[in-house]
Amino acid sequence: MTEISDLPAATKWTNWVGNQSFTPAYAAAPRDEEEVAGLVRAAADRGARVRVSAATHSFTPIVETDGLLLDLSAMRGVVGTDAGRKRARALPGTLIRDFYAPLWDAGLALRNQGDIDTQQIAGAVATATHGSGTRYTSLSGVVRGVRLVTASGEIRAIGEDEPDLLHAAQVAVGMLGVMTELELDVTDAYRLREKVGLRSWEDVMDSWDTLVSEHRHFGFFWMPTEESAALYNLDAHGERVTDQCYVKVYDEVSDDVPDDGTEGRRVDRCYRIFPMVYDPNFHELEYFVALEKGPDALRAMRELMRRKLPDSVYPLEVRTVGADEAFLSPQYETATTVISVSGKPGTDYWDYLRSVDALLADFDARVHWGKLHFLTPERLHALYPRAGDFIAIRRELDPEGVFLNDHLRSLFW
Repeated sequence: MTEISDLPAATKWTNWVGNQSFTPAYAAAPRDEEEVAGLVRAAADRGARVRVSAATHSFTPIVETDGLLLDLSAMRGVVGTDAGRKRARALPGTLIRDFYAPLWDAGLALRNQGDIDTQQIAGAVATATHGSGTRYTSLSGVVRGVRLVTASGEIRAIGEDEPDLLHAAQVAVGMLGVMTELELDVTDAYRLREKVGLRSWEDVMDSWDTLVSEHRHFGFFWMPTEESAALYNLDAHGERVTDQCYVKVYDEVSDDVPDDGTEGRRVDRCYRIFPMVYDPNFHELEYFVALEKGPDALRAMRELMRRKLPDSVYPLEVRTVGADEAFLSPQYETATTVISVSGKPGTDYWDYLRSVDALLADFDARVHWGKLHFLTPERLHALYPRAGDFIAIRRELDPEGVFLNDHLRSLFW
């Protein structure tokens, strides 16, 4: 029988940007589902809480625990593909980039992904990590089945025959149990043409509907100062960038379209086009407003940053995401405009972020669970119509709150 008291002393855990750190009482790196179940049972028997660390990309204290911290990085790999059903199965510690070769070899690809591919799939799903484009959901929206170790140590398989459970599990922030396997809906392999270039703010706002509707993926960075581009490694080719938008659009192309080397117009396999390289030099808040409210919210954000927050130099990142059915998804039953703002590590940026929160609250903004936010229980229930149903399922699967921490308990107990 597993005894967590026999585990080696835990060391300090710190996230990738250094704004969250703690030392759990216990830490373990299980190698398989059976070991996960034994560790969860042992922790629950001692009254210890359990969280999973994933790849450390969250800015919020969702990982923190005074009990047992699990590292699932040894449970890694794509374990099955089905080209006929367009499905792929993977272990929880599988990095997004680990999907590339196995899927492509099977004639498949992820339907969509973000611009960071070093996240573990279970963590990315748990927090509704997304890419761009209203035709496509977040990674959570393509989850068609999960295997969970619940608080009792039971192994529970949840699939499409239990839609409410599945929609609760798709975005659960680790509160329903420990994911040990996921099944994703994927698609045929495809290639993309990326077009990147500077456009004025007025041009982007005037062209908003066209940019959103006519491209597979569309996003941009609005840059408030000349310093902005370098902070996110954006190559402006020596042009002035103040009040300009660094626009990226992506569209599918056939196999016979070459990459002719034209500047700002790459053509390649989808998984080579999506990723970007970021230095971990920022702390991020990311809110979601209904797609149709996007332009007005963005104009208000630009005004806030230019008139009241002149020291804010980080780009404002903007994307769109398609609707899905996950109870805690920012895209629950609505396509969204994604608005991401950042603060500099080592500075007191809280007044700035609270100003952003107050402004976007007027647009009924939902939050990214892995990024800084100021959500309250009252706002949770007002903004997420199925929040009560999620909490009921959480209480059924984990009545003692084994998988909660103080941050999550304040919202979901």
